[in-house]
Amino acid sequence: MKIEIKEMLAKKILTEAKGYLDVGFTHSLNPYSGCAFSCKYCYVREMPIQKYKEIPWGEWLDIKTNAAENFRHEMIKLRMKGKVVNVFMSSATDPYQPIERKANITRGILEEMIENPPDFLQIQTRGPLITRDIDLLVKLKEKCDVLVSMTIETDRDDVRKIFAPLAPGINLRLKALKEVHDAGISTQASISPVLPFTPDFPKVLAGIVNHIWIDTLSIGDGSMGKRSERLGMPKLFEKNELSKWYLKDIHVRVEKYFNKHFPSEMIRVSKTEAFPI
Repeated sequence: MKIEIKEMLAKKILTEAKGYLDVGFTHSLNPYSGCAFSCKYCYVREMPIQKYKEIPWGEWLDIKTNAAENFRHEMIKLRMKGKVVNVFMSSATDPYQPIERKANITRGILEEMIENPPDFLQIQTRGPLITRDIDLLVKLKEKCDVLVSMTIETDRDDVRKIFAPLAPGINLRLKALKEVHDAGISTQASISPVLPFTPDFPKVLAGIVNHIWIDTLSIGDGSMGKRSERLGMPKLFEKNELSKWYLKDIHVRVEKYFNKHFPSEMIRVSKTEAFPI
C-alpha cells in the first residue's frame, strides 16, 4: 500500500490526558499523525483527525520533525510549574511506525527524555522496532518509571491477518517483548482489543510480562462499542465465523481465564482500574 508521507512542524507534542487516559496519565504524546499499520478496528478511524481527511486511514502519515525539541521546551515549562508528568506514548498512532527506522522521531524523543525525564512513561506499540531503543530505555529507567506495553490482541496470526493484516506478526511482537523484558525493563501485554485466541495464550506470555491489560471493542473504542459497530466489526466477526467472541462481557471471561494462569494483581481491565502510576 502506498502511503503519503509528509513532514510537519507540530505546535505542541504533549497533550493533556483525557477520556480513557484519565487513569493517572497527565499527557499523551504522539510522534506521528496517522498510522501505517492501519488496523481495521482502530478507533482513531472514527475520530476527527481522520473523519475530515480525504485520504483513507493507513494511507497517510505526518512526521513531526520538531517533536524532540518541543518535548524539551514543554517539559521545562511544566517542571518550572512543579507539575507531575506521566506520559502515554502513543494514543492515536504507533510510535514505532515503519518510517521510524529512518525518521528517528521516537528515538529523538527518548534521547531528550533522558535529559528531561517525565515521572512515568508508558510506550504503547505493536512495533518490534522498539528493540532498537533498548539502550535508551535502560538509561531512562534509571531516571523515571518506564513501562513498555506491547499490543498483542491474540496469539493466532491467522486472526491477526483478518483484523490487522499490515501490522507486525504476533511472533515478532512476542520476541521483541521478551528482549525488552530480558533487558530489565517492565513490560505489559496489552490484549487490546480481545481477539479470538487459543487456550495456550497465557503460556505464550508467561515469563515475559509484568502486567496484562485487557481491553475490548466495546470498552476501548471510546463510545461503548458504537465506533466499532460503525467500523463493521460485528460483520467482520460474523463473516469469519467468530461471532461468539464479539460479546459485551468478553473482558470478564478473558480476565477470569487469565486469572487461572497469573496472579490477579498482574491483570487489569480497561475502564475499571489501572496499574498504579
